Amino acid sequence: MSKAFRRASGLALAALLLAAPAAAQSGNQDVSKIDDAQLIKRANQLFDPIPTEPPELDGNKVTPERVQLGKMLFFDPRLSASHAISCNSCHQMGLGGDDNQPTSIGHGWQRGPRNAPTVFNAVFNTAQFWDGRAEDLEEQAKGPVQASVEMANTPERAVKTLKSMPAYVARFKAAFPDSDDPVTFDNMAKALEAFQATLLTPNSRFDLYLKGHEAALSPKQKRGLQEFMSTGCVGCHNGVNLGGQGYYPFGLIEKPGADVLPRDDRGRFQVTKTASDEYVFRAAPLRNIAITQPYFHSGKVWSLENAVALMGLSQLGQDLSEQEVDEITAFLQSLTGEQPRVEYPVLPESTNETPLPVEFEEAPSKR
Repeated sequence: MSKAFRRASGLALAALLLAAPAAAQSGNQDVSKIDDAQLIKRANQLFDPIPTEPPELDGNKVTPERVQLGKMLFFDPRLSASHAISCNSCHQMGLGGDDNQPTSIGHGWQRGPRNAPTVFNAVFNTAQFWDGRAEDLEEQAKGPVQASVEMANTPERAVKTLKSMPAYVARFKAAFPDSDDPVTFDNMAKALEAFQATLLTPNSRFDLYLKGHEAALSPKQKRGLQEFMSTGCVGCHNGVNLGGQGYYPFGLIEKPGADVLPRDDRGRFQVTKTASDEYVFRAAPLRNIAITQPYFHSGKVWSLENAVALMGLSQLGQDLSEQEVDEITAFLQSLTGEQPRVEYPVLPESTNETPLPVEFEEAPSKR
């Protein structure tokens, strides 16, 4: 997605949010009487529907050849040193684009330090990872392959693996026809980015409501939408992804306990080394939130209702009533869109030149 577009959209949205408190006070406070026209108009000032086609990417063309190659790479465990872990291991297509684990299991059964975010609609986030250390999905794709706690591989070994299989070499040539040496680590990341850009979940009930279909939301969900905006949730969770666009302290008003906010994970500070970024994290995108539990970067909260109540206290300083929590939760359930239908690809055959899993590298006779 264009960085200039993201910046312009962010500035426009910031102007709208400055007016949000006044609008919330002057709006319809009797939630038992819902003016759909006004509610839809207000919501469209703050949110956008998920599109059905991927956006343009900076410096990367989303061509069918790159998407198909990226899909194969996404499912190929041979990008890991053990040949046991693929991108899909932690971002499963059938589980909302994540793994429904507190933290993911990686190389040597190690647990990662943070909850795996969903890959669905991730192309709309301003940056990737909870601390925003990757500018885009291309940069993000390089991280897990090299992380010792995840796939534990090296760029050189990954490229050697890909070049050892003629079918992959042909796929790279078709996807990057202008490259003298198409099978590179950078091109691997570009193909993965192109595929992930297609993992969109349009036509949720909320999206249909934004487009004017008044019956798409139940009365409870409409009340939840009103409360989501009037209580201040929208201050961090707005735009097309209802989040993913800004960084905020976790525990702005009241810090949660160490079980939810581990004190040794200092968030964005680990990237910027700026004291004001301690325990600051990117606002979680809320698309498909009802099917991507557990919640928060620590993955310690399994109930969506509990997550809503905790956010009310820690971020807004509001002890939300049971009814408010129930209605906001109902609204969040309307954010589940059409899940991508991804057919598992048939992967290229390994050859005698394909590096073995790391534990067998010293025993070539075992091929």
